[in-house]
Amino acid sequence: MKDFFKRSQSAIPAGKAALAGVGGAVAIAIAGLPAELTNVPLLMAPFGASCVLLFSAATSPFSQPANVIFGHALSALIGLVMLALLPATWWAAAIAVGLAIGLMAALRVTHPPAGANPLVIFVAQPGFDFLLFPVTAGAVLLVLVAIAFHRMNGVAYPAK
Repeated sequence: MKDFFKRSQSAIPAGKAALAGVGGAVAIAIAGLPAELTNVPLLMAPFGASCVLLFSAATSPFSQPANVIFGHALSALIGLVMLALLPATWWAAAIAVGLAIGLMAALRVTHPPAGANPLVIFVAQPGFDFLLFPVTAGAVLLVLVAIAFHRMNGVAYPAK
């Protein structure tokens, strides 16, 4: 049981932890304000989890631009197609999540927060325009903010 609660994440300085939090807050604010002003949605819950990776684990393969953008777009597309083909039930949502995980892995664009996109879609039941706004546009915006934020702070992102 002792190993169950063992933390394997490396310690980071408090300043870097705070900077990661600021980065995530800035990214969500930059997406949220224009969305409020224009009534064009650019936010969805999985983007909060994307910010965790983008700003506190920028070197992770899961945090790279292709993974963030294509992982979100692919998972959302799967959710939308499955919702169009199947009833909005728990089992159909489960199938959509499983397909999203499998296809992201097969295409090497795994982004764990994107695995929630089919669930968001099955709950909200949006139209196919959801794929563009907020999913793809929001993911691109988060990546652009991460690139700018990390460059201003001397962090190499995207990883080479």
